[in-house]
Amino acid sequence: MRKIYLDYSATTPVKKEVVEEMLPYFTENFGNASSIHGFGQDAKRALEKARAQIAATIAAPADTVYFTAGGSESDNWAIKGVMRANKAKGNHMITCKIEHHAVLHTCQALEKEGVEVTYLDVDSDGMISLEALKAAIRPTTVLISIMFINNEIGTMQPIQDIAQIAHESGVLFHTDAVQAYGNVKIDVSAMGIDLMSVSSHKIYGPKGVGALYIKKGIKIQNLIEGGAQEKKRRAGTENVAGIMGFAKAAQIAHDSLEAHVEKLVTLRERLLKGILESVDYVKHNGHPTLRHPGNVNVCFEFIEGEALLLSLNAKGIGGSSGSACTSGSLDPSHVLLAIGLPHEIAHGSLRLTIGDFTTEEDVDYTIEALKEVVQKLRMMSPLYDRIQGGK
Repeated sequence: MRKIYLDYSATTPVKKEVVEEMLPYFTENFGNASSIHGFGQDAKRALEKARAQIAATIAAPADTVYFTAGGSESDNWAIKGVMRANKAKGNHMITCKIEHHAVLHTCQALEKEGVEVTYLDVDSDGMISLEALKAAIRPTTVLISIMFINNEIGTMQPIQDIAQIAHESGVLFHTDAVQAYGNVKIDVSAMGIDLMSVSSHKIYGPKGVGALYIKKGIKIQNLIEGGAQEKKRRAGTENVAGIMGFAKAAQIAHDSLEAHVEKLVTLRERLLKGILESVDYVKHNGHPTLRHPGNVNVCFEFIEGEALLLSLNAKGIGGSSGSACTSGSLDPSHVLLAIGLPHEIAHGSLRLTIGDFTTEEDVDYTIEALKEVVQKLRMMSPLYDRIQGGK
């Protein structure tokens, strides 16, 4: 049986070059980067080299990049850290209803501390309204946090415009760029980004490593206390091996970005076209053009997404019904509900995300498998049978 992985937005395989970069830091250059002896200083030099490499991929100074355990920690730190450190300015922040739960749950936790949060609506494509954003800003607004690219439907927000609106009112701007990093050219200065979260395992690097970009001069409180690592801002012995892998993956992604995007877009359009032409009663979700280059999110009417995933898995195809962080939930995606889909349609969602190792043969096999699986599942649906009988 073929094995086809189409869940690259959940995680990516670690590239061989990345593994090779990491290996010496497990067995040879294993020192603690905080130690003053030679072993530690070798690790420290490697760590700072990696920091500079990652900073260069977003056109940022090296000393504005702080290593974390991943995107969720970076989101938590950015939002909690800024809101807690700037209480004198105000207690209000703005986000939107389709954010990753690392942002939404952080906002809900802050509400228990007295922070007031405005959750912006999105349109049927998942785009926020810039006019609604402007109208939501108050004199007490401290932070706007809007994700760069949505992890489920792939919609890309107008980041530069959002940053400009924020700065015109003296408000800080954070973006969760976990899905964008490695798939879009990012220049934090030109785009006006004040804080940005990224993750290694979405760009063919190891899991458990991420970073938070913090523009110089930003007032932010620590999230993790303890040692003096990361310029006394993020305690904990640095995962040097993981960070070296992250930096290597970031460099590869940066250097091959144009070819990477071109390949993903070509395969994405082939997959979407094949699905829409092969299966009826299908809705494509997300913005038609301003989207993640490898994301295809569709809803199939009259079937359940979980049954669809299990049937595809039986054919060797790995997909998703949405965010991997909520895959154990039977509730419809909060993203799909926010763009206006009724529960019965949202329940039939499928997210297929393409990556560097996807082939045309993989795409064509998936289209044929989907056609067969959807037809089989619909034959068991009384509602579909009723509609077909009415034709």
